[in-house]
Amino acid sequence: MAELDPNSSVSRDDGVKRRGLLHSSAVVSSATMLSRVLGLVRDVVLAGLVGATSNADAFFVAFKIPNFLRRLFAEGAFAQAFVPVLSETREQGGREAVKALVDRVAGVLGGSLLLLTTLTIIASPLVAVVFAPGFSRDAAKLALTADLIKITFPYLFLISMTGFAGGILNSYGRFAVPAFTPVLLNMSLIGAAVFVAPMMDEPVYALALGVMVAGMMQLLFQLPALQGIGLVPRPRWDTRHEGVRRILKLMVPALFGVSVSQINLLLDTVLASLLPAGSVSWLYYSDRLTELPLGVFAIAIATVILPALASQKARAEQNGDNSEFSNTLNWALSAVLLIALPATAALAILAEPILVTLFQYGEFTGRDVSMAGVSLRAYTLGLTAFMLIKVLAPGFYARQDMRTPVRIGIIAMVANMILNPLFIFPLMWQFDVGHAGLALATSVSAWLNALLLWRGLRRQAVLLPTSNGPSWLILRLGIAVGLMSVALLALSPSVEWWLAQSVGQRIWAMSGLVALGAASYLLALFAVGIRPRQLRTPSSTF
Repeated sequence: MAELDPNSSVSRDDGVKRRGLLHSSAVVSSATMLSRVLGLVRDVVLAGLVGATSNADAFFVAFKIPNFLRRLFAEGAFAQAFVPVLSETREQGGREAVKALVDRVAGVLGGSLLLLTTLTIIASPLVAVVFAPGFSRDAAKLALTADLIKITFPYLFLISMTGFAGGILNSYGRFAVPAFTPVLLNMSLIGAAVFVAPMMDEPVYALALGVMVAGMMQLLFQLPALQGIGLVPRPRWDTRHEGVRRILKLMVPALFGVSVSQINLLLDTVLASLLPAGSVSWLYYSDRLTELPLGVFAIAIATVILPALASQKARAEQNGDNSEFSNTLNWALSAVLLIALPATAALAILAEPILVTLFQYGEFTGRDVSMAGVSLRAYTLGLTAFMLIKVLAPGFYARQDMRTPVRIGIIAMVANMILNPLFIFPLMWQFDVGHAGLALATSVSAWLNALLLWRGLRRQAVLLPTSNGPSWLILRLGIAVGLMSVALLALSPSVEWWLAQSVGQRIWAMSGLVALGAASYLLALFAVGIRPRQLRTPSSTF
C-alpha cells in the first residue's frame, strides 16, 4: 500500500471531515457492537467456568488492574492529550514534524510502561494487597491474585501501545481497525476458557494467559494500518521534545478528569474485597452489562468527535466563531441521550432476566443472580451520566483545557469516597447487599461529574443552546421511554419463570422482549414527533 502524506488533501478527505460524524460513529459502533456481543459470550463462558467463587474474585482483580489503566491510556487521559497535539501538529507542521512526534511519544510512553510493568511484576504481592486488601484474610486467595497479576500486567504495556496506535489511526480517519481491535481480547479469552482451561488444574491461570496473548494480538493488528499511512513508529526516548512535553503536561491532570468514573470503579473493587466472597464478581458482571451501551455508543461517539473538535477549535481561534464546536457537542449529547435513557430503563426492568439468560449456568448460582441484579440496578442509575461524561470531557480536552475537568474530577472522586460508607453500611446491615452501595455511590458521583462538566462548558460559552439540542429531546424522550417501560413491565415474566426455562427458551423469550422494547421505543419516538432529520450531524462537520 502506498504511503499517504499526513498533510495531503487525500489523507484529510479520508478523515472525519469527508465521512461525517454519523458515518464514522456508525463504523466505530458496528465494530464495538461486535466486540461487546463477543464480550457477553466471553462473560457467559467465564460465569460457567468460574462463577462468582473466590478464585474468580482473584482473577477479576488481577484483570481489572491493568484493564483499568488501559482505559486511562487507550480511552482516557493519553488519548485526550495525544490526539489534540497530533491534530495541531498536522495543521501547523509538515510530515517530518508528525513523524518526529510519533517516534518520540512511542519511545517515552513505551519506555515508561515497560518500567512500570517490570516493577509491578516484582512487587505483585504488594500490589495485590493494595488493590484487594480484603484478600489478606485468605492467604491462598491473596497468593493466587499476586501470581495472576504477574501474568496479566504485561497487558498494560501491550494495550497502551495499541491505544497509542489507535489514536494515530483515529486522527487520520481510520476508525475501523482500532474499533475492531477489542474483539481480539474477547476471542482470546474465549479460546483460553474453552481450550486451555480444561488442561490446567486451576482454570483462572488459563484466563490470565489469555489476557496476555490478547495484548500481543491487538498490538500486532495495528501495524499494517500504521504502515499504510507511513507512521509505524521508531521509538526514541526524548522527553525534551516540545510535543512530548505538551502531551505529558496535558496528560497528568487528565488522569483525574475523563477517567474519574474508572477510578471510582477501581475504588469499588478495593472496598468490595472487604465484603463477603463473591462481591467483586457480582460487581464485575453487573458492570459488564452497563458497559454494553456505554462502549457501543458513548465511547464510539467520543472517539469520533475528539479529532473533529480539535480541528474545529483550531479554526475557531482563527475566525472567533465557536458555533461549529458547539454544534458538534450538542449533536453528541443528543445522540447519547437517545440511547442512554431507554438503555437505563430496560436494564433496570430486566436486570434479573438478563442475568439469568446470560450467566445462570454452571458455577453461577441463583443467589449470584439476585446479588448481581441489585448492583446492576444501582449502576443503571448512573448509566446516562457515565455516557454523558464520555462526550462532555472531549469538549475540554480538544481545547487543551485540563484544569477544569481535573477540578471537577477531584470533586466527584471525593464525593464518591464520602458516599461509599454512607451507602454500604445501611444496605449491608439492613439487606445484606453492601456491594450495591458501592455501585450506587459510583452512580451518584458520576451524575455530579457530568453536571459540573456540562455547567463548565456552558460557562465557557463553547456549548451553546440550540433549537434541536438535548433540552429539546429530554421531554419527548421521557415520554417514549415511559411507554417502552410500560410495555416491558406488562409482558416480562417473573424471575421464577425464567429460572424454570431451558437455555433455548430463555434466549427466545429475551430476544422477544428486546425486540418488543426496541419497537415500542421507536414507535413512541415517532408518536412524540422525533424524526431522523432532526438528529442529523451538523453540516459543518462533514
